[in-house]
Amino acid sequence: MPVDELAAVAPPAPDRTFRPGEEILLIDRKKRRYLVALEDGAEFHTHSGFVPHGDIIGKREGAVVRSSRGATFTTFRPTLSDFVFKMPRGAQVIYPKDLGAILMLADIFPGARVLESGVGSGALSMTMLRAGAVVTGYELRGDFAARAQKNVAAFGGAELTQRYTVEERNCYEGIDEVNLDRVVLDLPEPWEVVEHAEEALLPGGIIVAYTPTIIQAVQFRERLVESSFELAETIEVLHRGWNIDGTSVRPDHRMVAHTGFLSHARLLPA
Repeated sequence: MPVDELAAVAPPAPDRTFRPGEEILLIDRKKRRYLVALEDGAEFHTHSGFVPHGDIIGKREGAVVRSSRGATFTTFRPTLSDFVFKMPRGAQVIYPKDLGAILMLADIFPGARVLESGVGSGALSMTMLRAGAVVTGYELRGDFAARAQKNVAAFGGAELTQRYTVEERNCYEGIDEVNLDRVVLDLPEPWEVVEHAEEALLPGGIIVAYTPTIIQAVQFRERLVESSFELAETIEVLHRGWNIDGTSVRPDHRMVAHTGFLSHARLLPA
């Protein structure tokens, strides 16, 4: 097909200009990052002056805006990692280095039906939702549940929230959902959920538990031994950056080391 005909049938480029209600990232000349929710008539204020949101709305990513005192800021949409670190939080979030590993260990896929217990501020929820999962969250604290839902909405809008439900309830008392593909836990006592997960998961379903201490991981693994779950494994993810400056190459002096242990297993038919 001639090039001009291909151009005629090509879909139009999506409108990716910034809109009111979006969360965006402003980066100053010192590479400091600011998460800003755009609103008509609002202003972003720093010690370097203010930037009217109207100067940003309608622009595209990479646009440079200037504050009232002449400071410049480059505008971008935040990555998921940016948003997790900068978003409002009530509970400590799971770090991006562990979020990526959980996606792989739980094998989250588009359409996967996931029960998540202990949603906290919503970091893990939005990670699984962005991968295409349908997530039902159980959370004991109403303020955490509300914060998680607000953060998910702020990051992904209706595209994510239509696949996200949070209930204020105790997972230790049982799981109402059935035919689940995955159960993902960020709880102090995940071993108390193993029996419920056996009933709720489909054969071949996966359970994953994030635990801050190795004692919690051990108790979880001991309960798995008594269950129908097999192929259990526990890992820890350590994140070490490298300084590369010309011929000067060395590991960074600091690293994101221990944050938690990730334990997972698969439900096998009896």
